Amino acid sequence: MNPPAPAHLKPLTSMRFLAALWVVFYAWWPNLDTSWTSGLVQKGYLGVELFFVLSGFILCHVYLAAAEEGRFRYGSFLWARLARVWPLHLATLFGVIALGLAAAFAGMDVAGGLIDWMALPAHLTMTHAWGFSPSAAFNHPSWSVSAEWFAYLSFPAFAAVAMRVAGRPRLALGAATLALMATYAVFEAVAGFALTAATFQWGALRIVPCFLLGCFAYLIHRRGPMPRSGAAALLLTGCIALAALGGLWDGIIVALFAPLILALASLDDGRAGVMESRPAVYLGEVSYAVYMVAIPWQLVAVNLAERMGFGVDGRLHILVWSALVAAIVPVAMVAHHLVERPARRWMRGMESRRALRSQPGNIAQQSV
Repeated sequence: MNPPAPAHLKPLTSMRFLAALWVVFYAWWPNLDTSWTSGLVQKGYLGVELFFVLSGFILCHVYLAAAEEGRFRYGSFLWARLARVWPLHLATLFGVIALGLAAAFAGMDVAGGLIDWMALPAHLTMTHAWGFSPSAAFNHPSWSVSAEWFAYLSFPAFAAVAMRVAGRPRLALGAATLALMATYAVFEAVAGFALTAATFQWGALRIVPCFLLGCFAYLIHRRGPMPRSGAAALLLTGCIALAALGGLWDGIIVALFAPLILALASLDDGRAGVMESRPAVYLGEVSYAVYMVAIPWQLVAVNLAERMGFGVDGRLHILVWSALVAAIVPVAMVAHHLVERPARRWMRGMESRRALRSQPGNIAQQSV
């Protein structure tokens, strides 16, 4: 078994909700009946990149020491990660299929291309961001879950690279930042579109430079906290917001995520303010569900609002729009407590029982 996770980094957990909310505003903004938009909202897709960088940081925080000491168990690691993401992915996948079938039965066109049976095997195996899916069907944001699964499967390679450069963490983070920017520039020149716009076709590649950035940021973090971390976190948050408002290149904005995570991770208990409060941490814990239910809820809620006369052509009054966006949180809470947490406990319990049965003493008792 892998060792228990080190100390809980509350500000980073809270930040997950803000990243999910950033993506939600980006996805829902077209349903708001307004001609005004904001660069901050238009860059909301980068909330996924923030998740990716944070994922690399957290997984190294939890597992890198075990890998260095030879205690890392790949099978147990993968099962724990599968228990974390797969149950809710399956629930939203079949939920969207049910919505599509119900809409077709009722003669409604909920969304073109919502169901593509040829894409189902890739979605079931979480490989739909690896180029194996013919279309962006079902719950489209789940492409990032597929990308995360790719990173989980590849984690020993990321850990090996991190261990090789652990002696020079600042140089490694600088090199990873330059590599991320170079990857973005080369990909856009070759593919004709930004890597940060890739989903079901190139999503697995999209996570790689971000995940590596997070891994190398952790190498700096474990050497000691960032000085004046509170002021640094505020400054970096402001810089990211201004860069997004100004429509700066994605590579610049994503590069700022690593130092922001370092600053938040360096905040001691009692210094993180609202970011370490119980409500903020709880919202961070349900952030995966917020991200996964946002589009299914959008399909249901916007159509119902239109049928009740609260919108036309998918565009809603700001009060209706705000209420429906706010309702994502309670919907996510239901999914978190009824699906995500119970399924995760059950799957991890299976692993614990398997490990217990594999112990020699238990095997001997079972044979008596």
